[in-house]
Amino acid sequence: MTELVIRALTESDAHLFDTLPDPLGVGRALARATHRPDWKRVALRDGKTVARAAWWGGPEDESPVNVNWFDVAEGEEEAGAELLRTSPFQVEYELILPAGWRDDPATLEAGEARIRAATAAGMNVLVERYQYRWTPDCGLPERPGRLEFRPEPDDAVILDVLRRVHSVTLDTHALRAIDEGGLDRAAQEELDFFHWCPSPREWWQLAYTPEGELTGIHVPAHNPSGPCVGFIGVVPEQRGNGYAYDLLTECTHLLAQRGAEFIAGATDQGNFPMAANFARAGHPVIQERIHFLPGSRH
Repeated sequence: MTELVIRALTESDAHLFDTLPDPLGVGRALARATHRPDWKRVALRDGKTVARAAWWGGPEDESPVNVNWFDVAEGEEEAGAELLRTSPFQVEYELILPAGWRDDPATLEAGEARIRAATAAGMNVLVERYQYRWTPDCGLPERPGRLEFRPEPDDAVILDVLRRVHSVTLDTHALRAIDEGGLDRAAQEELDFFHWCPSPREWWQLAYTPEGELTGIHVPAHNPSGPCVGFIGVVPEQRGNGYAYDLLTECTHLLAQRGAEFIAGATDQGNFPMAANFARAGHPVIQERIHFLPGSRH
């Protein structure tokens, strides 16, 4: 087998990235995402692209947030592993897969090839998640009308609410942050994400019962790819009342009122209550995603 050449792309040779087939439809899934040419890398054998990866981040980011497009040609899993292994960007890998991908032999093989390559590169599975996409055709869920929603301008108050929410969280990313740096770290990571989103700060809302008791927080947002459910969280003493559904419904209404043609959302596959809330609110699953961490961080 001839020698493998791995390199970043430039504007002049960016076309090399598009010469591999895309059996998982990642290109369609990421149609609204922007990948900088210098954040794309390919593995070439005899001048032919046999593996590729594209890293993604916000328009002002100096380094990427994750790698969300990674493909390998048939029989070139080690080339793909080497591409990831030697990248200067050792960040999370978000493997994008069609909903029900394990039920179709073609997508099963394509997905498992990428899993094998990522594992060979030293990456470790963190969590599998559902990706949702609400559109106006789905219809707006009826507001339950049980809660009152108010903006909260004080970040210190928001941080305190996030600490309380994460003290009983089921979210794997938050649990990892807690394990590495405690509740303060998990809360700060959420707050940093809210501020990273280009949507207005005044969209963030706390929810209260008619008696004035704090129930939780919801954050309608726009990430660089479009409108999304930025965060839904219920404080511990209010769990068990189904309030996450009320928060998600309000979040959906506010984004729709602001002209959203779609609303992205996501939750861990093991977070059965939140998955049920998305289904009840009319947000269909459109993808599954597997999140990997670089080996040095496990």
